[in-house]
Amino acid sequence: MAEASPVSEQETAHFEQDMRPAPVPIWLEGLVGLEWLTLRAAPVYWGWGVPRGAGAPVVVVPGFLGSDLYLYELYWWLRRMGYRAHYSRIGRNAECLDVVRSRLIATIDRVHAEAGRPVHVIGHSLGGMLARSAAAHHPEQVASVVTLGSPFRGIRSHPLVLQASDRVRARITLRPGAESRPGCFTGYCGCEAVAGLRQGLPASVPDLAVYSRTDGIVDWRYCINDDPEGNVEVSGTHIGMVFNPQVYRLLAARLAELEAAPAAR
Repeated sequence: MAEASPVSEQETAHFEQDMRPAPVPIWLEGLVGLEWLTLRAAPVYWGWGVPRGAGAPVVVVPGFLGSDLYLYELYWWLRRMGYRAHYSRIGRNAECLDVVRSRLIATIDRVHAEAGRPVHVIGHSLGGMLARSAAAHHPEQVASVVTLGSPFRGIRSHPLVLQASDRVRARITLRPGAESRPGCFTGYCGCEAVAGLRQGLPASVPDLAVYSRTDGIVDWRYCINDDPEGNVEVSGTHIGMVFNPQVYRLLAARLAELEAAPAAR
């Protein structure tokens, strides 16, 4: 079994098309329950000591195999903090990347039309990759992108996660017409979703990559930008990033900063 190719902190590759297993500590993901309890006891969860929003629209996007349901803590926290939070409405994130990306774009289009202004998008894991891909092709509708443990440089995941992705791909390839896309649900697909990942974000869309060195699902080295200023490290698990008090404090500061200086775009 091949190991993840080495990537230094200072020099990250562009999006790598192949998927490889990564020797990550998946057992640490069992601590996610503790992170959820810690969030409930954290001052930031109740809005203490962090700036509040003024109605800016925010869309939250779930990760691989997940749906909007597990983002309810983040969704309601954003609402309590004064933002107009919206679920992605992409359904379960275990579908052709072009399909779920088109659903996300439809949500961004709707929220953009309702708010009359660009939308902040926060994506967890694969959801962050979809957010970046959508923003790459529709930058005028996206105010910023925040990725939480998203391997947008290339899929380097625990073998069990890769096995799950193989099952999803096998289901997709059984559909009529699937033979026209032999690379579906891989980095080799010629779809717009993967093209957006290869293209990267335009300079007009600020982005922030949040990662953890104790991520038990993906290799954190593939979750960071070339520019160190666009990366923030937190301690915790991969799944628990949506329940991590450090992440919530980062989001509060980031959104407030962007809203206070819209001309910076």
